[in-house]
Amino acid sequence: MADKKIISILVTGGEASAGPPLGPALGPLGVNVLAIVNKINETTAGFKGMRVPVKVEVDPETKQFDVTVGLPTSSALIAKEAGVEKGSAKPNVDFVGDIAFDKVVAIAKNKLAGSYAKSLKSAVKEVVGSCVSMGVKVEGTDPRELMKQIQEGKWDAKIA
Repeated sequence: MADKKIISILVTGGEASAGPPLGPALGPLGVNVLAIVNKINETTAGFKGMRVPVKVEVDPETKQFDVTVGLPTSSALIAKEAGVEKGSAKPNVDFVGDIAFDKVVAIAKNKLAGSYAKSLKSAVKEVVGSCVSMGVKVEGTDPRELMKQIQEGKWDAKIA
């Protein structure tokens, strides 16, 4: 039995194509590239416009394939929730958006498995940290101020 070939790529959600980088990577394996592209687009449709890590595992003998979709970056998820295209050029001065604390917690829950955070509270702090560097307020509050409030335990009830 031959070893499975693994191809890891970043695709824009719902917009993968048979062109580079997918086509040239999959073509030599003799698999149905279009079937794989369709499967990737189907599974990444919910992340439209966001860069999503995708892993394609192919068994060169049987031509069977498996598509695993990762999560977009925290900053991409924050931008989507805030309704902005990208973060601020001067994040400590100009704020480009605002998101609800519940959305921060939801992003943190999604990212927790792939994070170094040991608790949901730590993961929430990581997401708020991304808000700081992007110039996105949380509940109308400067994320640096919110970080202090989280440290003090003022948001513990919402995080639990």
